[in-house]
Amino acid sequence: MSGERPGEDALIARYFAPLAGEGADGLRDDAASLTPRPGHDLVLTADALVAGIHYFPEDPPASIARKALGVNLSDLAAKGAQPRAYLLQLGLPDDWTEAWLAGFSAGLAEAAAAFGCALLGGDTVRSPGAAFIGVTALGEVPAGRMVRRQAARIGDRVCVSGTIGDAALGLALRLRPAAAWAAGLDADERGHLLDRYLHPRPRLPLAPLLRRYASAAMDVSDGLAGDLAKMMGGGEGRRAEIAVPSVPLSAAARAAIAGDAALLDTALTGGDDYEILCTVPPEATEAFRAEAAAAGVPVAVIGEVVAGEGSPRFTTAEGASRSFAAGSFSHFR
Repeated sequence: MSGERPGEDALIARYFAPLAGEGADGLRDDAASLTPRPGHDLVLTADALVAGIHYFPEDPPASIARKALGVNLSDLAAKGAQPRAYLLQLGLPDDWTEAWLAGFSAGLAEAAAAFGCALLGGDTVRSPGAAFIGVTALGEVPAGRMVRRQAARIGDRVCVSGTIGDAALGLALRLRPAAAWAAGLDADERGHLLDRYLHPRPRLPLAPLLRRYASAAMDVSDGLAGDLAKMMGGGEGRRAEIAVPSVPLSAAARAAIAGDAALLDTALTGGDDYEILCTVPPEATEAFRAEAAAAGVPVAVIGEVVAGEGSPRFTTAEGASRSFAAGSFSHFR
């Protein structure tokens, strides 16, 4: 687009004020207000996405927006929370364009409408380096009912929603499209893996079920193995035993692993799944799974919480332990 770029106020008025929700005063003020419903607590979470780290700069801007909001709403879902609103921090590099911003704001509008949350405010600045997008999501739960991460009990069953490893394999496909294993995938399998990397699916329908059934929950953002270790942490004398054959894999992931067995480690330790990992008392497991299925989200039982210390133990169909060079993604390793 030719011509002078709009200033910050004009940019906000053009692209983001139309997304503003109640309490935001059309983004004309420096702060917004949000009142939780009577008898509810606010739940807050924040995640940032950086170009070249969490997404490819050439990704469609609408997809980047959907991912930025979706990864935060995934955290709310894991806490049993219903989304209410979000704040946006946007750092634009020197080469930003209005076409990119138009696509980004359109993607935000679509995602916010689908997930039931509105923009309340934020900040837009110039970035001297890579673009970055920070979202603070606000949700609410009935008072005192937020589902904590490290509250699993010995004897609980370990459950996970959806399928594991698709996004990590989609990233591997983006980085090595000509890999031998990739050549064995058909167009639908490639498309599935790439879409799972690009478009997280926050499991919001599970939020009320987690409040009802789960003793602990978190979303899988940094890899199943590593996130499970975080869940079992806290010095409570517990660890998890996981049956690898029970970990749910999509047909596309199975096809990729058939082409390169080492990709099973990628699936079990790679990030960006944004599925729900939770622990449920054994007597409630089938009811939880049935209600999740009725809500459109499959849930698999993959193991059990047992007494002991140390990292989760992953066992093969033959009963052998499977270890990993790295349990999860880390920004600082």
